[in-house]
Amino acid sequence: MIIYEPDLKIYYSSFINDNAIFSGFSTKPLGDGKYHIENIFKFFDSNYIAYKKVVIPEQIHSINLEVFNSKNNENLEKREETDGLITKEKGVVLTVVTADCLPLIYADKSQGVVGISHQGWRGSVKRMAQKMVDKMVENGAALDSIKIALGPTIGECCYNIDDDRYYEFREEFDGYTDKIFHRRSGQWHLNLALLNYLLLLEKGLKKENIDFFPFCTKCDEERFFSFRRDKKADYGEMFSFVLMT
Repeated sequence: MIIYEPDLKIYYSSFINDNAIFSGFSTKPLGDGKYHIENIFKFFDSNYIAYKKVVIPEQIHSINLEVFNSKNNENLEKREETDGLITKEKGVVLTVVTADCLPLIYADKSQGVVGISHQGWRGSVKRMAQKMVDKMVENGAALDSIKIALGPTIGECCYNIDDDRYYEFREEFDGYTDKIFHRRSGQWHLNLALLNYLLLLEKGLKKENIDFFPFCTKCDEERFFSFRRDKKADYGEMFSFVLMT
């Protein structure tokens, strides 16, 4: 279940958070996490949440992912051209930022492996979520034990795409076309979250291990930043995170 924590101003998955793992999806009141990364540090420091370092991928809408191991004692490490992070290291905060794209948080508590990824339409059509699961398994996670939370993203209600993109998705996901697309007012609308859910099931994840976020980032201006709604060069983005304590 996705739960809102009013004191922290985050949403989190009850499937993932416990005494050993702390994760969440930030909201607009916590500030922009893309252009003002100090807001990420402020969140952890002001709430007295212990950590060793924050890892920030410099996202490029790719399917590049990395198994993270600390390279220094600094409290911040950036990763160039990366959209997915996995670690077995405690005290490390893995992050992504989004403002309509879909953040996913992954955890195998039994094996001590966590991950996070960012996927918009480009990452989704290239099956980023499945690649993350494969890499987690390569690093000791058990497929049956992996739990995943799908975070705040643009909903089908607001995500209209052009015909070229529609046919690109249809070619890759022919069997899902009727489920992930609907025609409204002469335009195709894509359900990005549902597509990634179906990809996770296809990979072998258990339904009961996948948690859902119920809101549309573009519709909900009070709680979320939205690239499509805000339409400006310096639009804000929410930060999502996972940390093994």
